[in-house]
Amino acid sequence: MSRSHFLPSLLPAAALALALVLAPTLPAAAENIVSRQIGPDPYLPAPKQYLLPPMELAPARPWGDAVPGVAPGLRIQAIARHLRNPRVLYTLPDGDILVVETSGPTPPINRPKDLVMGWIHKAAGVGLPGGQRITLLRGIGADGVPTLRTVFLDHLHSPFGVALVGHDFYVADTDALLRFPYVDGETRITAPGTRLLELPAGPIDHHWTKSLTASPDGRMLYVGIGSNSNITENGLAAERGRADIWEVDRATGFSRTYATGLRNPTGLAFEPASGKLWAVVNERDELGPDLVPDYLTSVQPGAFYGWPYSYWGDHLDPRVKPQRPDLVARAVVPDYGLSSHVAPLGLAFYEGGALPASYRGGAFVSEHGSWDRDPLNGYKVVFVPFRDGRPDGKAQDVVTGFLDGHGHARGRPVGVAFDKAGDLLLADDLGDTVWRISPAQ
Repeated sequence: MSRSHFLPSLLPAAALALALVLAPTLPAAAENIVSRQIGPDPYLPAPKQYLLPPMELAPARPWGDAVPGVAPGLRIQAIARHLRNPRVLYTLPDGDILVVETSGPTPPINRPKDLVMGWIHKAAGVGLPGGQRITLLRGIGADGVPTLRTVFLDHLHSPFGVALVGHDFYVADTDALLRFPYVDGETRITAPGTRLLELPAGPIDHHWTKSLTASPDGRMLYVGIGSNSNITENGLAAERGRADIWEVDRATGFSRTYATGLRNPTGLAFEPASGKLWAVVNERDELGPDLVPDYLTSVQPGAFYGWPYSYWGDHLDPRVKPQRPDLVARAVVPDYGLSSHVAPLGLAFYEGGALPASYRGGAFVSEHGSWDRDPLNGYKVVFVPFRDGRPDGKAQDVVTGFLDGHGHARGRPVGVAFDKAGDLLLADDLGDTVWRISPAQ
């Protein structure tokens, strides 16, 4: 049984009342705004500022016998349940599937908002203890049942991104990039890992997840490191090396800053047609329910993407003092808006042949879902069509139904990947489940 059905009792009544008071009802036009914020030129309303931001709670409920909905021509089934916060998925060359079960370190409370947010997250099933391990699934047949489920690697410190290059297996813990020796077909790594590189972490560690991918030629690793605050409220010194993507030489461990000003680059992947690095980014909060759109973008070497001084190019954030007009003048406009507060966490480009041909070449993006917007936004997996290495058309819903008809969250999408057959895999950290999406036939 999933842990999620116990969660509403964790929220004190006073905090729940405060959360509901802080969540004003928006007109029905709010959904029209969502549609206008999807694409290369999103609608950007005037910013609003709050003492405490509006908070909209989606209490957790178990899936029971229900499953997520999928687009026509697809079917969905669970291939692993009763996990401990599954967040990232990775398929090994032999077809084994790795599931990163993780959660972040306990953050310090610096503001009244931090205390309220802690209550809100507990009630919504966010931030519960993860397994701090990687689980291996092997031999998953048509019935969705693996022939083997075992711990592949454990005793990790808030792991998130993983990558295999040759016989080197990399794990991005919250505070370090680790390297382990990998043997083809093995079901458990017991050898001690090597700390290839220290990564920015505590004691605050606001965005603890460290995303990871390898370049197509395997020479370089790319690490996404989120900011240590929403908008520098912990001071600029706490942001050193953060809100960046780092490039790491595998052979030497030498790192350099590849791109800056990305508040929280949670998913990294190389687009197959162009060979360019792309990212999904969680933008800043507390400027209103319709600011700032989270986005999908190519990542240009040496580029600055605005955080904290501006958003979507040169739109100034009024809260940041002093400003940096020199940086804002060269801020790169992201490629594709996903709408505000959807919290994209997973990104994967499809090159397989199992799913319908219309998906080939495009990007699947998982949207973990909002906590500061009414109506709620995200809570689904979308597909962004690509043509010639660029987004080409509106995002399409692929996996939905994570919110029931009463505003309860039965699951929250996180990592996306593909199995060896080309089916889509999805981690659900609230439902503690890995789902497989395959052709309906």
